[in-house]
Amino acid sequence: MEIPPVQYWGKVVGGLAGLATGRPWMVLIGVLLGHQFDRGFADRFIKFGKDTTNGRLEQLSAQFVQALFRTMGHLAKADGRVSEDEIRAARTLMHRLGLGPIETRQAIEWFEAGKSPGFPLKSTLRKLRAESARKAETRMLFLRLLMEVALSKPSLHQRERAALWTICTELNIGRVELAQLEAMLRAQRGFRRSAAGNADARRVDAAYATLGINKSSSNDEIKKAYRRLMNKNHPDKIAADKPDKAVVNEAERRTREVRSAYEMLKSRRSIR
Repeated sequence: MEIPPVQYWGKVVGGLAGLATGRPWMVLIGVLLGHQFDRGFADRFIKFGKDTTNGRLEQLSAQFVQALFRTMGHLAKADGRVSEDEIRAARTLMHRLGLGPIETRQAIEWFEAGKSPGFPLKSTLRKLRAESARKAETRMLFLRLLMEVALSKPSLHQRERAALWTICTELNIGRVELAQLEAMLRAQRGFRRSAAGNADARRVDAAYATLGINKSSSNDEIKKAYRRLMNKNHPDKIAADKPDKAVVNEAERRTREVRSAYEMLKSRRSIR
């Protein structure tokens, strides 16, 4: 879902900064500079965010996923303690990636390996950079997924920010790009906590309930639940019993409900 206000933050902040100088002409300069920031944000991240949501997470290479969770463990441990929020966000990401039970255990092992004091962060990132040398979007996706987990808790420690900058340096990502990405992700978190965001979360919860599953279910479990319910409720399946109109109408309603719930979860979790 789009969050239009974030596209104007640059102009707002720039204008306020100019106003603080007490010089009217500085306000104009601040707004112009902010406009350039917003344009860069929209061009690089709004489209990128759509691509990720609709996305291709299940097409990522094994090397990408291994580097991702190892680096994620390192970043989570940078402040000395891995929070429950970070663990929960990492597990949610495993579901979004469509990892099965064996792959999930492997991802947890990689996460734990990244927490060790001797984790070779720079060499891990350089291997990833070599693999995606001509794919800037792949490197930005890597950073985005890391930051989604890092920003799952209220604030970032100074050591975490230092680690993030090391990651950006190794992946040839600049400070402006990092700031723009953080602004977008924080705006999305703010949306989820708003009234509209709460309503959206309720719709997602209702979709899980409609399929008779929960958020911890794997993508395969979601597919199986959908197929089972469609097989049970589709009007064609009850046609042989020659049901009356009310029964047919209810079967059609239930089929629409199940299909709508599945399509929502399919999009949210990038189910293929």
